[in-house]
Amino acid sequence: MTAVDTQVIVVGAGPVGLLLAAELRLGGAEVTVLEERATPTDESRASTLHARTMELLDQRGLLGELGTPPHEPRGHFGGIPLDLTLPGPYPGQWKVPQVRTEELLGSWAQRLGARLLRRHRVRGLTQHPGHVTVEAESPDGPLRMTARYVVGCDGEKSTVRDLGSFDFPGTSAQRELLRADVAGIDVPDRRFQRLPGGLAIAARRADGVTRVMVHAYDHIAQQRTTAPEFAEVVEIWRSVTGEDIAHGTPLWVNSFGDASRQVTRYRDRRVLLAGDAAHQQLPVGGQALNLGLQDAANLGWKLAATVQDRAPDGLLDTYHDERHAVGRRVLSNIQAQARLLLGGPEVEGLRTVVAELIGQEDVRRHLAGMISGLDIRYGTGHPLEGARLPYAEVATDTGPTSTLALLRSARPQLLLLTGDPGQAERLRRACAPWQDTVDTVTVAVTEKAAASGLPTDAAALLVRPDGYVAWAGQDEQSLTAAIGRWCAPRAPRLDHRLDHRPDPRPRAPHTIAPHTDRTGRFTMGQLTGKTALVTGASRGIGRAIAERLASDGALVCVHYSKSEDEACDVVEGIEKNGGRAFKVCAHLGTTGDVHDLFLGLETGLKERTGSTQLDILVNNAGIMGGVQPQDTMPVQFDRLFAVNAKAPFFIIQRALSKNIPDGGRIINISSGLTRFANPDEIAYAMTKGAVEMLALHYAKFLGPRNITINSVAPGITRNSNPVFENAEAVKHMSALSTFNRVGEPEDIADVVAFLASDDARWVTGSFVDASGGTLLG
Repeated sequence: MTAVDTQVIVVGAGPVGLLLAAELRLGGAEVTVLEERATPTDESRASTLHARTMELLDQRGLLGELGTPPHEPRGHFGGIPLDLTLPGPYPGQWKVPQVRTEELLGSWAQRLGARLLRRHRVRGLTQHPGHVTVEAESPDGPLRMTARYVVGCDGEKSTVRDLGSFDFPGTSAQRELLRADVAGIDVPDRRFQRLPGGLAIAARRADGVTRVMVHAYDHIAQQRTTAPEFAEVVEIWRSVTGEDIAHGTPLWVNSFGDASRQVTRYRDRRVLLAGDAAHQQLPVGGQALNLGLQDAANLGWKLAATVQDRAPDGLLDTYHDERHAVGRRVLSNIQAQARLLLGGPEVEGLRTVVAELIGQEDVRRHLAGMISGLDIRYGTGHPLEGARLPYAEVATDTGPTSTLALLRSARPQLLLLTGDPGQAERLRRACAPWQDTVDTVTVAVTEKAAASGLPTDAAALLVRPDGYVAWAGQDEQSLTAAIGRWCAPRAPRLDHRLDHRPDPRPRAPHTIAPHTDRTGRFTMGQLTGKTALVTGASRGIGRAIAERLASDGALVCVHYSKSEDEACDVVEGIEKNGGRAFKVCAHLGTTGDVHDLFLGLETGLKERTGSTQLDILVNNAGIMGGVQPQDTMPVQFDRLFAVNAKAPFFIIQRALSKNIPDGGRIINISSGLTRFANPDEIAYAMTKGAVEMLALHYAKFLGPRNITINSVAPGITRNSNPVFENAEAVKHMSALSTFNRVGEPEDIADVVAFLASDDARWVTGSFVDASGGTLLG
């Protein structure tokens, strides 16, 4: 048996498991997904995404990658036409084959650092007081994994549900639809055509393949363990429609029945269920997949906070409380639809009455809200509490955006809506104890935004990471009570896995590597889930900083200006060691330099995280003069200031306007030469003095946003200069340090890592002497 530890094991790499893995990673949790299949599915099962699911994908910035799928505003209720249009950006239903949904979510989850192990069949599960062990068959033999929590996302025949002994009451299937994708046939398109002998549905796709679905009224559902044979589909299709499709080529055949079951509890201690593992239903109207995806969105941020010990008491229990009730309601409406859809002549009178009721606008809106998931509400009180944050185009203190885009960071948001500066400041101060876990954004509620649903009777909204409003109100006391229910005061440092055994198996790309300090102590990445930009990171101090931040869990953008090969080497080294990084080229000190830098940065971040948020900015890039003052020419002087002082100023300006959230970190690399005289570097020292002023004065400016900015001043630090190959020169330089040695790039990187971490939250505007005591004189 091989010991492998992780914080969360997700069993099942379907859309629900993959979305959950991504949400866990956004919350900073380490996650491993176990999947029995060797490859992703090639079966186009669920093909409908409803409005609320499209909003969830937009919240995470995934719609650009998805493209624009076919859109149909009309759906049905039990086969009776129903207009699904409701207020929001994505009304109706969107046709996305499950294979594409799975591909999209799988790529995203792995970019975020989720570890996916295929050909791993779970065989055993045991709960312990502080952890869960899972036993699986893998390509390399038996495997035992240990995690703090396990989530079964492994479908209606869930192994996790069975091994966990979850109660799964309900009714077995009495009726069923047979379904097949068939090439080479030509039958009329049919939309829920009720014929004397049964129900027939047919739709020809653009590729010439026809999907047929058929139900015979007198056909009793079988308790199947395998898919039906195509011959059975042919026979029932002929009996219902009179048409022969036997000459066609079946590409995929399956069946689904009207079974209706739901586990009594979605959580048993450290084992949880989501999606069809928790509930079984007829997948009518595309609700099953959407219900499961919304389970994952609800659970991900809560479980991530729990495994990192930054969740308030009872947070994880709200997953069952909220989603079990939603699931029960959905199963109820699906049972009603199954009766209308699969019932024989005896339901015709009922269908007529329901069709008449759907013609009433209130009824139509009620059913459309239920099917689309837009009407879900988890709370009471203000009409918005517990409901999804309404979509609106808004103006914020960092520029125009949408309410969905505000949720890209997957962090709680305090949206200040009041026009009263004094009240806004009081609410902001009330939120101060949670400043490390809650982002505060000022939002202007225009008439258009109010018409979209943003309230005019609330001073602020507290929005959960899944996009639901946790609180809407006016006063500080009720705000702090709400925040205390959903958020811990601050996130602790992630300093361990379950035990301190390293993973002996090779790590897949994009997983998070633990950091081992110089004492050999095993530590987990305290920057997990963060993003960082390090300028001048292809070598020397910049390279060491990039490598250290990546080892602490950050996704690092490695900036370079000249040597692409060296930058590639940095990125490859980071990824080889289990970290995540990408490179960007921009020639600082030239026209358009900042634009080029951020174009590459934002593209890279968007591809890997779905967001352009930048949590950590390290201004390291710089050039030295090496010219005596009497020989310094204006062009040399201007070049030094353009690269060393002007570029950092405008990089900071640009990052603050669109990328760095409240609570971000800025670190500028200065120089010991601002305190230690060297006549050959007067102009260079002047530029670094300017950089130190950036930190001093910006610190005051950024305090209200809880962003820290500091200067780090290296002393004599080993680099590629040939002087460090001269033993006598190194001996002379070493004597300048209190520790009698020259600095190493890693010495500086460790200081920067501290300033980038939560441990340095009370340090800003400072000058950090990282010269090894050289500046002591």
